[in-house]
Amino acid sequence: MTNKYTLTQEGVDALEEELSVLVNVERPLVLKEIEEARSFGDLSENADYDAARNKQANIESRIMEIEHILAHKEIVEYSKTSKTVAVGNYVEVHDRTNDDTFSLRILGQFEGKPLNGTVSVDAPIAQAILGKKVGDRVNVKAQPPYEVEILNISTEPI
Repeated sequence: MTNKYTLTQEGVDALEEELSVLVNVERPLVLKEIEEARSFGDLSENADYDAARNKQANIESRIMEIEHILAHKEIVEYSKTSKTVAVGNYVEVHDRTNDDTFSLRILGQFEGKPLNGTVSVDAPIAQAILGKKVGDRVNVKAQPPYEVEILNISTEPI
């Protein structure tokens, strides 16, 4: 059985855009690179040819990966309320273990970019706080584990 991939509509749109660029821009370019490298003759010692073939393999692999994800996607709608933590919410938490307060936004699989303040629904902190309310304290199963308290839940940036 194939797993479903939890994505927001924005995540789906981003993957579809990446797929379009790979299929319509990158793939034709690498085919031209391969053809040009072939024209240099002996393929057994042709570094340009080898590099182009490796690039082609990477592009084809990513195309297959994106197609698989999109074929097995489950689109989640952003939460319209802020009573409990859900995908799309902005959440302010206090890390009780390290005495640090920070905000994050929970997005779908493959969408989290921690440096931008977003985390994937699969991230340990997201798994710990999904469905919880303001004031709840939960343990985050990470290395090392830590405890957070939910301070604020919002549908808008905090």
